[in-house]
Amino acid sequence: MTVALMWEARAVPGRGGELLDWARAQDLAGTPLRRETFRAPQDRVLVITWWDAPYEAELPELPEPPGELTTRAVHRWRFESVASG
Repeated sequence: MTVALMWEARAVPGRGGELLDWARAQDLAGTPLRRETFRAPQDRVLVITWWDAPYEAELPELPEPPGELTTRAVHRWRFESVASG
């Protein structure tokens, strides 16, 4: 089964680049099948990692960024892959 972990944070206005750099520099305690990092308006950063694991598995996640970089707590979601069609 493939599990996708999504991590999304919103930076303090004008500090989106710093938050992006911080997120990209974070190592995980394990190697995902895939990892992608995105940015969006309003200084938001999204990181998605894909893992070959059961849905309930304990998987490494990005931590909370330094408080001075963000306007709120990180949002986190977990999804499992389903057959298409």
